[in-house]
Amino acid sequence: MKPIKRRDFITKLRKLGFIGPFSGGKHQFMIYKNYRLAIPSNKEYSIPQVKCILKEIERIIDKKISDKEWENL
Repeated sequence: MKPIKRRDFITKLRKLGFIGPFSGGKHQFMIYKNYRLAIPSNKEYSIPQVKCILKEIERIIDKKISDKEWENL
């Protein structure tokens, strides 16, 4: 896993079925069915930040995402 630009991160989320991003509160967010995922506003996400957000994504979509699968999105 490596750091990722915000734009590329959002593209990967769209491939997983998320829609957005939408404005609201302090952060923009993306929607998957009835769930909201806050998207940090920094231009690039660090490895620990990506891992933390990926754990939340896996919980939302109820599916484990391997590092290789994430890179191939």
